[in-house]
Amino acid sequence: MDNFYSFKFTHSQALAALHTGQADPIKYYQARRDLFQLSLMADYDQLVCLPTLTKIDKHWYQIETARKVLRQLGGRALLADEVGLGKTIEAGLICAEYIARGQIQSLLVLTPASLVSQWQLELADKFNIDTVTTDSKQLQENTDDFWTSNPRIIASLNTAKSSKHFPYVTKRNWDLVIVDEAHHLKNRSTLNWKLVNALNKRFILMLTATPVQNSLVELFNLLTLLKPGLLQTEAAFKKEYVSSKNGRVPKNPEKLRQLMREVMIRNTRSLVDVKLPKRFATTITVTPSQQEEKLYQDLTQYLRSQQSLDKFSRTNLLMRAGSSSRALAESLKNLAKRLPSDEIKTLTKRAAQIKQVEKAKALVDLLKQSKQKTIVFTTHRATSSYLASTLESAGIPFAEFLGDMSLNQKDAAIAAFKDSVPVLLASETGGEGRNIQFANAIVNYDLPWNPMKIEQRIGRIHRIGQTQDVFIFNFCLQGSIEEYILGILHDKINMFELVVGEIETILGQVDDEFDFSEVVMDIWLKNQSQAELNTAFGQLADELLKAKEQYRETSELDEQIFGEEFEA
Repeated sequence: MDNFYSFKFTHSQALAALHTGQADPIKYYQARRDLFQLSLMADYDQLVCLPTLTKIDKHWYQIETARKVLRQLGGRALLADEVGLGKTIEAGLICAEYIARGQIQSLLVLTPASLVSQWQLELADKFNIDTVTTDSKQLQENTDDFWTSNPRIIASLNTAKSSKHFPYVTKRNWDLVIVDEAHHLKNRSTLNWKLVNALNKRFILMLTATPVQNSLVELFNLLTLLKPGLLQTEAAFKKEYVSSKNGRVPKNPEKLRQLMREVMIRNTRSLVDVKLPKRFATTITVTPSQQEEKLYQDLTQYLRSQQSLDKFSRTNLLMRAGSSSRALAESLKNLAKRLPSDEIKTLTKRAAQIKQVEKAKALVDLLKQSKQKTIVFTTHRATSSYLASTLESAGIPFAEFLGDMSLNQKDAAIAAFKDSVPVLLASETGGEGRNIQFANAIVNYDLPWNPMKIEQRIGRIHRIGQTQDVFIFNFCLQGSIEEYILGILHDKINMFELVVGEIETILGQVDDEFDFSEVVMDIWLKNQSQAELNTAFGQLADELLKAKEQYRETSELDEQIFGEEFEA
């Protein structure tokens, strides 16, 4: 050995006891451990969960929000940060801290159906909190067992409030309840509000960027769930704090704000000084080959005629058709095993025979011209594998970041992307929780139909710490459902110019359970001609534009009422 190390220990009573083999009974250790735990619980100056959370950006205002909820608000709070500042992260921090301190066992997260899986993924990946959801088969097989045996549940608000499940949800005790999109509880006469009011809950967090949408009475209804009696009765609240007939102008605003500070935190972008570079989006519409176009059209006709085929299979096939012929062939092959038919066999054979993909050619052309560090996102492994061989043949250096790779392989991929190669070929989770702001271009080679997933992809590089303008290239085939989706998201509501997170809030304005991907699939299958499709998608665009305007009006109202007086 070239190096030798020596250690010198200072004499102590503990060292002497160790040397002579002396030990106290285990009960003394347990007593000291319990005393240490009590001292932790008495002081929230430090969040003990933070060292274990390696997959989140720890922003100061989010940590301060968590500390304030724990120390001053007693674990019952309305988190009303402006869109894009990370209310989900704040709720996750509070939840993880309570778990780390042993203060909670049971958890219930109530959210719109479209966000159930997203919440499960976020809690597991970023906070190491495992949950079950109301999408689980266990719920259908044994309802009583589902609600009584699982300690941590994420539930669709619509499912939980239904007559079948309401008694189960409200029968048990919950240590912590988290309600996302809490503006859906603004009306006390609805089942949404009645469900949350009936829950046996110790701690409760309610998340919304728009606590008041129409009237100050909505604020009264929300805060009454958090701290019953804080604002007395509705009649007393109106008399004391509402000055206009429409209920939008506050009276005694300073006194009202003083009361709201007992239960509410609202961080604003101006306070936290979030200044992100601009982002620019481009839609690249690729003309398919005759072979590709005919296959896509025939698949669409097949799906329109097969009403008996389950919704998941139809959606999956159409999404894969928009991704690559290889991904489509893989799914058709699996479907043929389950539902043997000559039509499926023929479609499978035709998909497998397509060797040259026009969209892949367009990608190669783009990457050869680009001087930016670029992440190419794909949803399906078959597509990723095809692109890997295509880039290799084109002589374009790249690294791969795939979900099933080991941690060391992922680290090596990010290091190679940073230091030596211009392209990272990534799966849906590519770069999550990692510092990859050195890249400033994203290619959505296949387009998720869920706008929030598109936003999550962009958020890998368009985030605090990014110093360059960000460029987004969205690929789609001419005449595909993705072309219509981008026509709405990009051309109509300018999604890529919105603040991170605003698209989610806008979609929430449409309806409590509005699911964009389900709606576009429904339109695609029900309308045959191009004229019919143009009309139906145009109506959807108009509906979303109306929701966007409502969101703008609500944001202005909330700004007037709350200002910047509720920061952590």
